[in-house]
Amino acid sequence: MLNSVSLTGRLTKEPEVFRTANELDIVRFTLAVNRVFKNKTGQRETDFIECVIFGKRALTFAGSTTKGSLLGISGRLSNNHFENKQGEQVWRTAVVVDNFAWLESRATTESRRAGTLQATGTDDVMPVEEGTPPQVATDDLPF
Repeated sequence: MLNSVSLTGRLTKEPEVFRTANELDIVRFTLAVNRVFKNKTGQRETDFIECVIFGKRALTFAGSTTKGSLLGISGRLSNNHFENKQGEQVWRTAVVVDNFAWLESRATTESRRAGTLQATGTDDVMPVEEGTPPQVATDDLPF
């Protein structure tokens, strides 16, 4: 059996940092991930995926990302349940992040943090007409 998740998306808000009684750092965040297909009205739908990251990587993650940051993550799904204040059993599914990668420049992230760049989802993406392959200069190819 294999439990593996890979996602690319944008942070929906600032990461939340917590510390357990055992001094373990935890960061929770939500990643907005667009679906590859369009709905009946021609719009792409978005899934909002709860994620959690532990330890030193959690602090690195929280210190280097901000709302709107474009990220790639990999990890595993985790299902947990607990009893809420009303005595009801609540189930929570989240991605436990093992690795992450920044998919935009540090300057873009810093501009967003300073408030000079809005998180539109298309900050550094060139629009390409649907059905038309993007143009790539042969100088950009690694071979």
